[in-house]
Amino acid sequence: MNDRILNYIGLATGAGKTVTGEEKTLEAIKTGRTKVVLLASNAGKSTAKRIKDKCATYDVTVIDKYTNEELSQATGTYNRVVMAISDKGFARKIKELL
Repeated sequence: MNDRILNYIGLATGAGKTVTGEEKTLEAIKTGRTKVVLLASNAGKSTAKRIKDKCATYDVTVIDKYTNEELSQATGTYNRVVMAISDKGFARKIKELL
């Protein structure tokens, strides 16, 4: 795992600064608790549409260049499809690396 964004995702997860799952991520977007959402590039069409539409409405950056396997490996969990970074510092650094 040499990608710096994935490294920061792993650090944010270890620090407890991520929100995982579709419904919890949508809630974090609506309440303004996130500015970066990670969406697996191989996510289902309906999930991808819901997340992207909500992010467009609330001006949240969506990163969809990683597969769910890469996101799962970065977080050390199984089958991560949608997640949000809830810490402003981690979110800012990840956006800088885009």
